[in-house]
Amino acid sequence: MSVFWIGRARIRDPEGYRRYTDLARDAYVEHPHHILARGGRFEVLEGATHFDRHVVLEFPSMQAALNCYRSPAYQRASLVRQQASHDCQLVIVEGVSASGSAHGQ
Repeated sequence: MSVFWIGRARIRDPEGYRRYTDLARDAYVEHPHHILARGGRFEVLEGATHFDRHVVLEFPSMQAALNCYRSPAYQRASLVRQQASHDCQLVIVEGVSASGSAHGQ
């Protein structure tokens, strides 16, 4: 079952954030995934409006997404991201099966 890595951030240092994306790429190469959305145009329909960067990645499993996040390469990148942005949010959520039901529901 696919798992989705959903991140959003408010960027305070664009150059620093570019360093983060370069470093994060090293982790992503080691952990197979699909990029579904990254930094494109968006419109907030409800909720917090202060985020200016969004990303959605698809991983094959919860463990695969956690392995990527916990990898030394991503942890190095994460430190740079934390310095270059405010109020980051990262969520990993299971998708639904082909029958339309979520795992465990």
